[in-house]
Amino acid sequence: MTEPNVNPQMPDDPGAPENTDEQFVSPDQAEAEAFEAELADAADADAEVDVDPVDPDADGDGTVSDVELQLAERTESLQRVSAEYANYRRRTERERTQIAELTKAKFAEKMLPILDDLDLAEQHGDMAEGPLKAFGDKLRSTLEGQSLKAFGAEGEAFDPEVHEAVQDLSEGDEKVIASVLRKGYTLGGTLVRNAMVIIGDPAAPADPVGASE
Repeated sequence: MTEPNVNPQMPDDPGAPENTDEQFVSPDQAEAEAFEAELADAADADAEVDVDPVDPDADGDGTVSDVELQLAERTESLQRVSAEYANYRRRTERERTQIAELTKAKFAEKMLPILDDLDLAEQHGDMAEGPLKAFGDKLRSTLEGQSLKAFGAEGEAFDPEVHEAVQDLSEGDEKVIASVLRKGYTLGGTLVRNAMVIIGDPAAPADPVGASE
């Protein structure tokens, strides 16, 4: 019976390539060496790259300035639009108010002839009582509630801005209303119609009783 080879210097398979070729490299060893080489190349590549630190001011001045400029332009544009809109609202509200006042003034002007007829009826004593008096009182109250006010009374100082003089009977420099031919009217402080009047001199003050004695 042949004894097994127990010589520690003798390989089990002396004909294998790893035992006969000193330059032989096993597949596993070759793969490991290739992997190590790739790692080394990668490390060398990283070492050769010169990475500059991030500078927030590199392009920062220009970029930030552009952003700030755009923001300022947008802000200015928004402020301008807001101001224009506010002006538009004020103008629209003012025009709406003017239209409403003009409409009221035109309506009141249409009612003035009726008020003139009521004044004539009152002068003739037809407004003392009865349905006509009730109608006149209600109409005047309604129009006064819309800020329509009559003006022009005997003894008032003459004002050419609101009084239309058809006759001047005055002799002095001071002129007053001697007679009212047609009342004038204002609506909310706006003149609707001038008062038609006759101008005269102020009434002389009455003598105190017994002053001539």
